Amino acid sequence: MSAREATALDGVRSRTVDPRAGYRAAQRRESMRAFLLAVPLLIFLAMTFIVPIGKLLIMSVKTDEVANAVPKTAALLARWPGPPALPSRQTFEALAADLQAAQDGGTLASAARRLNTYEPGFRSLLLKTVRQMPIAEGEQADEALLRIDRRWGEPETWRLLGRAAHRWTPDFLLTAMDHRVGVSGAIEPVEPSQAIYVGAFVRTFAISASVALICLVLGYPVAFLLATLPARQSNFLMIFVIVPFWTSLLVRTTAWYVLLQPNGVFNALLIRSGLTTAPMALMFNRTGVLIGMTHVLLPFMILANYAVMRGISPAYQRAAVSLGAHPALAFLRIYVPLTLPGIGTGAFLVFVLALGYYITPALLGGAGDEMISQLVALQMDRQLNWGLAGALSVYLVVFTLAVYVVFNRLVGIDRLRLG
Repeated sequence: MSAREATALDGVRSRTVDPRAGYRAAQRRESMRAFLLAVPLLIFLAMTFIVPIGKLLIMSVKTDEVANAVPKTAALLARWPGPPALPSRQTFEALAADLQAAQDGGTLASAARRLNTYEPGFRSLLLKTVRQMPIAEGEQADEALLRIDRRWGEPETWRLLGRAAHRWTPDFLLTAMDHRVGVSGAIEPVEPSQAIYVGAFVRTFAISASVALICLVLGYPVAFLLATLPARQSNFLMIFVIVPFWTSLLVRTTAWYVLLQPNGVFNALLIRSGLTTAPMALMFNRTGVLIGMTHVLLPFMILANYAVMRGISPAYQRAAVSLGAHPALAFLRIYVPLTLPGIGTGAFLVFVLALGYYITPALLGGAGDEMISQLVALQMDRQLNWGLAGALSVYLVVFTLAVYVVFNRLVGIDRLRLG
């Protein structure tokens, strides 16, 4: 081959496109096109889901109400060594000026509400102090505050004010676990009469696990029936599983409210059949909560198991029976293990959905059936304590992730396949 021919061949080779590089470039273009199509959805999720939840979680460790209302006092209390000594006279003067400015600026109410979460009666103390100000001419600020209310002479009052004046605080997270920072600065449990949140978490997880178990017991046979029937009959019966999704959750819960009351349909049937002589307590207790939540979440369990069962060939069981196995043993040893992906997916899905239920426990449950979602709503709507609501939400998210990790270890939910 001459030098001219070799040079021409090298030029052709240099202009030849590597097919693998072209394939990778095409894949990148397709991925970019798919990403651009998903950008509006990602923006929508970020604005309506991620950002609000992120703000709520930040509120669990950040509070500005007191720091914005009494900035001068907060700065002086940050240098105060703490009890048993009272703050300096300058701190009393700063508090008097800050309270008057907060009243004029409209920030006193939120600060008083925040302080009332530390000590009941703190709100009335601040409002009483502001009402009896300004200080008389020639009177010292410390003397005036002690004249208005003797609680200003207690170091504990100033300690709580100083803690609330911090912009970053662990108090909400501690309160959500029924703990607090004591006078000595050590973390200690609250009084047993005030410990409500840990019990609410335990109760929430117990109710959710019970609902998941009941849904599995009731939904597994239904899913098996739908998967083994002919297609026409299965599709007809599937309508009864899907219809509840077309009805409002509030309507379904209210219907159970009517059915389960002492003079409702269920009690009337029980009395007429002779099973009972008096109405049974089916609502405003744990029984009503379990019935209502099971009714709402049962379709999720059925659909999760049905999606797996319809892909299992009946030839496996027939082969086991033909080899001498009893039909019940073949079902337990052959069929049930094949449906474990559906069982795991359905149980976890029902459990997680049940953790955040609010309407059903509120309408059908009693005083001892409050779930953590009800306490979050209480703090946000009535108490206006968004920090504590955020702390409860943080723990709920953390505990749910912990359950997912444990469940994934035991069942391997990330390897489950539907169908």
